[in-house]
Amino acid sequence: MKKIEPKITGRARRRLLRAGLSCLLASSLLLVPGAAAAKKRPPASLYWGAQIGEQMTGEAAPWDMTPVFRFQEIAAKGLSLIEFGSPFAECDDGGCTMTRFPLTPLENARRYGAIPVFSWNSTASPPSVDQPDFSLGALLSGRYDPYIHEFATKAEEWGKPFFLRFNWEMNGFWFPWSEGVNGNTPGQFAAAWRHVHDIFESVGAHNVTWVWCPNVDLYSSLTPLGELYPGDQYVDWTALDGFNWGKRRGSPGWQSFNQVFHRTYKRIVDRVAPGKPMMLAEVAASDRGGSKPAWIKDMLGKLRHNYRKIRAVIWYDVDDRGTNWPIERSKRDGNAFRSGIKSGAYRPNLYGGITQSPIQPPSR
Repeated sequence: MKKIEPKITGRARRRLLRAGLSCLLASSLLLVPGAAAAKKRPPASLYWGAQIGEQMTGEAAPWDMTPVFRFQEIAAKGLSLIEFGSPFAECDDGGCTMTRFPLTPLENARRYGAIPVFSWNSTASPPSVDQPDFSLGALLSGRYDPYIHEFATKAEEWGKPFFLRFNWEMNGFWFPWSEGVNGNTPGQFAAAWRHVHDIFESVGAHNVTWVWCPNVDLYSSLTPLGELYPGDQYVDWTALDGFNWGKRRGSPGWQSFNQVFHRTYKRIVDRVAPGKPMMLAEVAASDRGGSKPAWIKDMLGKLRHNYRKIRAVIWYDVDDRGTNWPIERSKRDGNAFRSGIKSGAYRPNLYGGITQSPIQPPSR
């Protein structure tokens, strides 16, 4: 039997042509990985900034703001975050003095237009792992409740939003607030966090944005993060500290940004706290064993496109055990940082007037 080809009208022909072009376009996008997704998802916007040590002027920022302006000159952009910190107490041969609420540096950062990131720890300086008077058990016993209550009251009276990064890198073994050292036992860290948080809540210090910040765990050898997480209602942002230590004694060697961060990042965003925004609260690279400028460029590019939960990054511009983290000593390091941070995704110092708490990730 002779087959009769169906008659195709001009209108039908045009419909078929459009359908064919649509299929061709879809096929071409499949051949370019991420092309369609990239079109729909612009680079994430981030707060950015630095913790700047004493090496520039003899005093750390933001007690002294001169280092901030020098860092801004290198980056050719204002910082939207300035990090600094203090312990519960400062001690010397004459005894210990409890530290006060850091009103002056907080005001300095805010007047500049940055959001303060205050790192506060429940120990005494000079640092030592063995501090039984500042164990987690001592904190939970209520010994420091009057001090914490006064500190929280001062925070409430100031009233302006700031990040509070309390007892960071708790999954390690190098700070006296970690479980397994200084007489601390399993379960005490999360309980101590909730205890301090509850005191702040009791005085109405709702301007505090709570940042829970473990260290990267390269070999799954540190305390499991799930055991240290105090719960979503006690945490506003998660964070990570991590460094490329380069080639030096005791170091794993030169590592890429992905090698340092990706594994622990995925653990937090997939399992521990998937609903929370994240910051890199301390990050830096050595110049021993590889190209520090290339590492900086890679980091600032990957943060915009590949680590979507990370909405803030803080460069650790501090002299630390000969690692040469600061970027101001090398023109090539500074130029790499300037080139990477120039993207509009990295927001400048426009946040001195924010009022919302907890602090939200930046919008474009």
